[in-house]
Amino acid sequence: MKAILVGPDRDGLGDALEAEGVELTRIDAVANRPALEEAGITDADTLVLTETEGATVIPVAKDLNDDLHVVVYTEDDLPDFARGQADLIVDPQLLSAEAVAEELAA
Repeated sequence: MKAILVGPDRDGLGDALEAEGVELTRIDAVANRPALEEAGITDADTLVLTETEGATVIPVAKDLNDDLHVVVYTEDDLPDFARGQADLIVDPQLLSAEAVAEELAA
């Protein structure tokens, strides 16, 4: 499985995904179309977003990869325009990074 993590990884989801054998690419800067393309979005299985300020990346990523699964892992509210395009929205206070990574890698 290939995943791209966008945003800060305060809760350790990236490390947990890598521990599950996921091939992970991280985008720490602004996740615009060129950054997504450079990270390999067309070959990725999952996009993980860890902050809602970057929610505009979701429709851009979906435009580049129709089969992409979008996971939002933050306690912040996702804007309405992006909510319908997210496959899974998880609050880190409710489910650990390890549990989410285990589910995604399964």
